[in-house]
Amino acid sequence: MNVTPLEFEKPILELEKKLDDLKRHLRGQEIDSDPEVRRIAAHIEKTKNQIYANLDSWQRVQIARHPQRPYALDYLRLCFTDFVELHGDRFFGDDAAMPGGLATIGDVRCAVIAHQKGRDTKENIRRNFGSAHPEGYRKALRIMRLAEKFGLPVVALIDTPGAYPGVGAEERHIAEAIAVNLREMMLLRTPIVAVVIGEGGSGGALGIGVADRVLMLQNAYYSVISPEGAAAILWKNGAHRAAAAGALKLGARELREAGLVEEVIEEPLGGAHRNHKAIALSFESAVLRHLREIVRVPLKELLPARYRKFRGFGRFTEPG
Repeated sequence: MNVTPLEFEKPILELEKKLDDLKRHLRGQEIDSDPEVRRIAAHIEKTKNQIYANLDSWQRVQIARHPQRPYALDYLRLCFTDFVELHGDRFFGDDAAMPGGLATIGDVRCAVIAHQKGRDTKENIRRNFGSAHPEGYRKALRIMRLAEKFGLPVVALIDTPGAYPGVGAEERHIAEAIAVNLREMMLLRTPIVAVVIGEGGSGGALGIGVADRVLMLQNAYYSVISPEGAAAILWKNGAHRAAAAGALKLGARELREAGLVEEVIEEPLGGAHRNHKAIALSFESAVLRHLREIVRVPLKELLPARYRKFRGFGRFTEPG
């Protein structure tokens, strides 16, 4: 797969082009080119490690938004089996931005709810760029209640810039739909694991994010507002998005240190979009491990622990 490079990856691209040109130029010539090829290859590897080991918050946001990054349905294809999609919220309609249904991961039968973006313009319009409508959240709740009824754990895959803020969504009470999900997920009598696989934008992400275990991919982000939105409010200029991203502390490791997520799932060098199979293996291993741990916890212990976990967020200290 040809990967579209991001701006900060261009030095790597230039070195890789230089290496390809050298190999092409020396092809068929009786010249020992191995030392030079090895030197450039080693330089490429060193450059990659330097760049990806020192990514700032805005660069991680760019990786989280990469159009070739695996989306929810990719994980369902690579990590789950026997997926049966369920449609409709039984009130208004179906929402393609929020697919969900029943599936099996490893040896665990579960319910899956997810945000889904599109790969091209046509699919993005159908999926509404991963921004769900009220009927998407109500469909997710219907599937979660079904899981509760049959004693199945829930796996939520979060990847959205935020819930859809359009007139139709407001008319159909998007805020109420998300609020109901927050309340009902807190009370849902079945284990829940949520994974932020890309963008975790605001209430749109939290609407399926109340879980016993919250995991994040290494280059995903989870934030109350997008960097562009924060920059527009604080600096009155979206150009300050990089500074806003740093101030928001939206990265996986920062959130893990703050105790807001339970585990950071490591990605292949350069991001999940560079190796779908590798990240799928890491994803499956982490989700299965957490599912197997929490399904053994009695509900009379699990639900109070879930409540205490979320009530414990938001601690702060004052300077001096």
